Amino acid sequence: MLPRRPLARALLALYTALSAVHLVVQWYGADDWSRPTQALLMPVLAAVLLAEAPRPGARLAVLAATALGLSWLGDTAPALASGDTAFLLMVGFFLVAQVVYAVAFAPLRSDSVLHRRRALLVPYAGAVGALTLACAPGAGDLLVPVLLYGLCLGAAAVLATGVHPLAGAGGALFLVSDGLIALGAFVPGFGLPGDGFWVMLTYTAAQALLVLGVLARLRTPDRTAPVPGAAPADSA
Repeated sequence: MLPRRPLARALLALYTALSAVHLVVQWYGADDWSRPTQALLMPVLAAVLLAEAPRPGARLAVLAATALGLSWLGDTAPALASGDTAFLLMVGFFLVAQVVYAVAFAPLRSDSVLHRRRALLVPYAGAVGALTLACAPGAGDLLVPVLLYGLCLGAAAVLATGVHPLAGAGGALFLVSDGLIALGAFVPGFGLPGDGFWVMLTYTAAQALLVLGVLARLRTPDRTAPVPGAAPADSA
């Protein structure tokens, strides 16, 4: 399901290279060097989306690109502020990005696990519930925003399953990535060796899979569109 157009393929290769460089920097803990690559990731991925989309002005493409733009603001928030302010800015931008993703994917919910294979809702609900329970004791005054973010993140991940299997995988990985951030922020003593590496590995993969899933969906013929010259269907 790779892009078909040469420009989009080149941009995806650039995104992959930037992601690899950024992950190496993250692994070695050179935070100052990670900011330039992180600031470039989402603009390049948005360019992949717009260069490959058969209908760049389609609602799904526009909203997905908007979510990538908001994610970019979340990525660059630490450069705009410091401490708790930077964290709150980052969370705020990503919260709105998840809402935009959910709105973008909502019209396709009939193809999602909400209507098909509903048993798969259990792991999503379990993951969001377990994450919330783990973070609640340390969230303090941020408990309500944590709950809201968890619900929006879970909703976007579930609705992504209606877009395409690639988007579904991307939504699940986004849940993992943000879950690692939340656990690191609110659970005392939690930490993985090279935690920034794992957060960004799942994040960059999640965003790429979401974009590839959206592109695959945009290339799918609209089954609800009328066929030229066909007689209108009788009303029920």
